[in-house]
Amino acid sequence: MTHARTVLREPAFLRLWIGTTASGIATWALPFVLGLGVVEGALSGVDLGLALGVRTAGFLAAMPAGGVLADRYSRRTTVAWSGALAAAGSGGTALALTGAGGLALLLAGCALAGVGQGACRPAFQALVAEIVAAEQRQEANAAMTFAVRGTTLVAPALTALAATVVPVAGVTLGITVLWVLAAVVPGAGTHRAVPTGPRPGFVAEFAEGLTEARRHPWFLAGLGALTAVISTGYSATGVALPLVSSETYGGATVLAAALTGYTAGALVGAVIVARWRPEARGRVALAGLALYALAPLALLTPLPIWVVVAAYVVCGVGIELFNVPWFTAVQREVDPAKLARVSSLDFLLSYGLAPLGLALIAPAIETFGLRPVLLVCAALCLLGPGLAMLAPGARRFSRVPASAG
Repeated sequence: MTHARTVLREPAFLRLWIGTTASGIATWALPFVLGLGVVEGALSGVDLGLALGVRTAGFLAAMPAGGVLADRYSRRTTVAWSGALAAAGSGGTALALTGAGGLALLLAGCALAGVGQGACRPAFQALVAEIVAAEQRQEANAAMTFAVRGTTLVAPALTALAATVVPVAGVTLGITVLWVLAAVVPGAGTHRAVPTGPRPGFVAEFAEGLTEARRHPWFLAGLGALTAVISTGYSATGVALPLVSSETYGGATVLAAALTGYTAGALVGAVIVARWRPEARGRVALAGLALYALAPLALLTPLPIWVVVAAYVVCGVGIELFNVPWFTAVQREVDPAKLARVSSLDFLLSYGLAPLGLALIAPAIETFGLRPVLLVCAALCLLGPGLAMLAPGARRFSRVPASAG
């Protein structure tokens, strides 16, 4: 990642990279650590379900508010207070896992952690555009995704190892430390002129973000495609892959190998896209997103394990061929004064609807059978990006014709 190393030499970006990476690891780690709490007997299965539910609710509720605040005030300030909230929530969760405070403290801590997680995401995205020069943003986004993917490849084993040395509450305190880093390490972006005087309410300001999003047909089409893939393809991975791994292959080997292959593929994808600048960058990115159709297709019939793992490696490559140019295009094309709100819309729809897909796919499998559901998931993973390629500006993820720049 030569280009990524270049941008990492910039102190301002390095600080932002550390903070964003810390927040990404912390966001990933909390559900995993809560699962370890069930294994240790600190939580029941019902407690785990409730804790994850209120965390997700806090995440989704805070996302639009975080976007509005990050555009209304300093993005750096928004990162600081959202990281502080997540740190406080994680600390409360750690205390609850020791047996103090009971279920009420656990739920309050997870909800607060979710609020902080949701509020910081659009602010971090907007800070990249403030801190990194336009010509380096693709490398910067690749560096960020490479760090998070790389960490999640080794973090489960390291976290489980840590849990053999310290109680799960102690591991949760480590998440608190990560949120403190996310809150305090990033520096401020460029100065933005923030309008003074009376302002519209939160709903009206978020609606301004929706209006800005509608100015970019390629964005709406790409967001629809991303939402379709996450709601179907990711759901197939989350529900069907464990079923197939257990019932067809007789254990968790295929599940673990496929998910590891997916992360390894994403690392490769981040390296590729850090350097690659295809002319039709939008259509290439959407084609990469469509590769996720291979995930449900690989589960249709018993195949050699290496074929299933290879399919997930290709999916991982494809998702980063989409993610990095997508984030870069949003940072480049959207009005800087509305960037955080548009980013919050992006996260809210794409990842916010993921739990709905997960909730629906299991009953669908029970009703219609595994193969028909997997075929529908694969078809939607292809159809969504295919239709998005037809939107105005989708060829280059830009409203500006290629001849104009």
